[in-house]
Amino acid sequence: MSPEEQNLSYVIHHTRAMRRLKSDPVPEKLLLELIDAANQGPTGSNKQNASWIIVRDAEQKKKLGELNRIAVNGYIDGVDSSAPERAGIVKAVKWQRDHFDEIPAILIPCLSFDSLPADNWRTGAGAGGSIWPAVQNVLLTARSLGLGAALTTLGLSNRPAAKEVLGLPELVEPFAIIPVGYPTGKFGPVSRRPLDDVVHFDRW
Repeated sequence: MSPEEQNLSYVIHHTRAMRRLKSDPVPEKLLLELIDAANQGPTGSNKQNASWIIVRDAEQKKKLGELNRIAVNGYIDGVDSSAPERAGIVKAVKWQRDHFDEIPAILIPCLSFDSLPADNWRTGAGAGGSIWPAVQNVLLTARSLGLGAALTTLGLSNRPAAKEVLGLPELVEPFAIIPVGYPTGKFGPVSRRPLDDVVHFDRW
């Protein structure tokens, strides 16, 4: 790890979505290091009700990949890829769709619930506050370890089917799919809107 990659600000500003990943295995030690970082994230009322599934089995990846393919095809149909910045994203999403089962590891962040509240609460902001900080910890830690990762939820569009593939109990919900592996390309800085465009003081 370079001195730059040990700097938190540098890692934050250089953590891009890396969808094109090599099929080379990722050592289990590194995968567990990602989950250990995730486990440090906060949860509502400190319930610590987040769990993770690490999918490496070829058949499991194939099943998840098919759910992802169906969702990606629907997503692409609604995206205008004529703009250069969109064309690159669509191309990378298609690559991930077509090589999903070759990706060495797929991480699935989940939350366990005590009861069956309304579905929109179980999967919305009320619950998400207990899992998204952990997800960001994974993405930043992956970058610091030289691993590529990309957050997606498309493969969970058919939630009942995804839960069946993953063998999730009724009171456990998946929140994202995070493919992880060594990137085929190079890391680089993210491209974001300037602060003047996104900051408002006191009110909009």
